[in-house]
Amino acid sequence: MESMRIDILNPKAVRLLKDLAALNLITIQDTSKNSFAALLRKLRSKSKATPTLEEITKEVELVRSKRYAKSEK
Repeated sequence: MESMRIDILNPKAVRLLKDLAALNLITIQDTSKNSFAALLRKLRSKSKATPTLEEITKEVELVRSKRYAKSEK
């Protein structure tokens, strides 16, 4: 099976794709814009504690300092 992402420019193409799906030649999976939000919910549900703003700020500053140190070399 081969998968590909297609951007549909013409609404008539949607009808053609639905016809192909009805003939069981292809399957259509809806990749809604909310996939990022769903991923966040999934990751957050596994977390036992939500980080505080201070913890987030500390981590961001740590990453930035490492990145800046690399760019100076």
